[in-house]
Amino acid sequence: MGNSARDLTRRQFVQAGGAAWLMLHAGRTIGAQNASESALVVGQPQGAAAAAAILAEGGNAVDAAVTAALVAGVVAVPMCGIGGYGGHIVIGWPDGRATSIDFNSTAPAAARSDMFALDEQGRVRGGISHHGWLAAGVPGTLAGLQLALDRFGTRQLSRVMEPAIRFAREGFVVNKGFARAIQGAAKQFQRDPGSAKLFFVDEKPLAEGATFRNPDLAKLLEQLAADNSVADFYRGQIARRIAIEFRKQGGLVTEQDLAIYEAREVTPLSLTWRGATMHTAPLTAGGLSTLQALATLKTLEWENLDPADPKTTHARVEALRLAWHDRLRLLGDPEGADDPTQRLLSAEYAERSADRVRDAVRQQRLIPSNTDGRTAGGTVHLSAVDRSGMMVAVTLTHGEGFGAQVTVDGLGLVLGHGMSRFEPKPGHPNSIRPGRRPLNNMCPTLVFRGGEPVVALGATGGRRIPNTLYDVLLGLAGRGQSLSTAAAAPRMHTEGSDRIELAKGWGDAETEYLKQVGYLVVSGNGANLNGIERDPHTGKLAQVP
Repeated sequence: MGNSARDLTRRQFVQAGGAAWLMLHAGRTIGAQNASESALVVGQPQGAAAAAAILAEGGNAVDAAVTAALVAGVVAVPMCGIGGYGGHIVIGWPDGRATSIDFNSTAPAAARSDMFALDEQGRVRGGISHHGWLAAGVPGTLAGLQLALDRFGTRQLSRVMEPAIRFAREGFVVNKGFARAIQGAAKQFQRDPGSAKLFFVDEKPLAEGATFRNPDLAKLLEQLAADNSVADFYRGQIARRIAIEFRKQGGLVTEQDLAIYEAREVTPLSLTWRGATMHTAPLTAGGLSTLQALATLKTLEWENLDPADPKTTHARVEALRLAWHDRLRLLGDPEGADDPTQRLLSAEYAERSADRVRDAVRQQRLIPSNTDGRTAGGTVHLSAVDRSGMMVAVTLTHGEGFGAQVTVDGLGLVLGHGMSRFEPKPGHPNSIRPGRRPLNNMCPTLVFRGGEPVVALGATGGRRIPNTLYDVLLGLAGRGQSLSTAAAAPRMHTEGSDRIELAKGWGDAETEYLKQVGYLVVSGNGANLNGIERDPHTGKLAQVP
């Protein structure tokens, strides 16, 4: 399936069911008078509904987010799942604390930096880094969700797994987006016994209106719930079955790879601008690039520039292009390469970047850059707030539609394609190394004001995610806007080259100016954003979309 067809499949699935929300507020309408009386979950709809029940019984935002993520992993299987390559969580408390959990996939011990042969264009031959058993690394989702629940939740794993088990066992109706996603992956599914069993009936792909059930996955989840632990998935009978299937199908993940996997609690990256402190997941997530670009504009005192002047937009574009130039050259797993985070977020680096942006704007030119432009996605983001004001942002993914498009037969476990997120050429900070985590684009983010969390947000849509967060945080922090106003503002997308995609809403003067400067300006769209904003004084909640 070509890139355009894959993008269409993912977009249709998101539009069909990825942006619904559910509100819980003691039977009242949105707009609580007291934060202790309200809670909200936005994101995947069935997950949000299940999370609302957890909140209603007194669970906190972490309990709700984990519940929603588990349900999304069953229902939104083109986008994410417990066999997915993982993701990131950011958690914030009303007392000013913030933390993050990294549960990204790792490369198996047998992986090599040159394991994927490249064609003349530098692409992996046969697409085997995206589809097939070599594309799958060690799944991190369950380890990350359990770590969050054990350290910061109030409910048992057995309780929060109940809704996901029910959806897997009883099933749900296949909507149009899901049906088209299955159709798009059908050729690969036909080659994989576990996938054919799961997504085909009478040798035909499941169609819209059919009921999708995953009884094998239900049994797997039931076993973990009975143990009240995911340990067996990594160091037990389930782990052995996963490893046996990898070996049988020519994959690389072994029992030892699963046994040594650990999700890790890490310190979020932070930037304060005009009283707003933004906390985002650190490497290997995508937020470093977002904060780097924002730091450049902060140094430029961008908030004092005329919003109507096209030169202000020029500065905005160049700050982001510089961040992408560094992202594609320098970033990878900080445990496997030199970690440039402190340098890229330092005041000195921001000043140098700001000087380059000033010169480019003054001379009405582009800053020279040499980057590629590739987009990919297929992700779920969830935002949550509980009655106490605790907020959670979590993003998790398979990668592109159905990830590696292979399934562990007998377990109903669809695997993500984490290996595709490495650089296939040796010698890069993001090159494949045993045990390392690939660079990804997920940007779960919290915004604090007055020492407490007021916004939880994130997005889905591959490389568009960091840029969409940049656009929205620019409005929230740089302009002091509300979440709804910032989210409604026109967005742009660049990956460091001279190509700029502008979404609807940009004025003719800005568009023509950018063309005159030398950009290749085309129409496009940003990532799919969702988020929650909470007024700490009144407890009033607002959500996007």
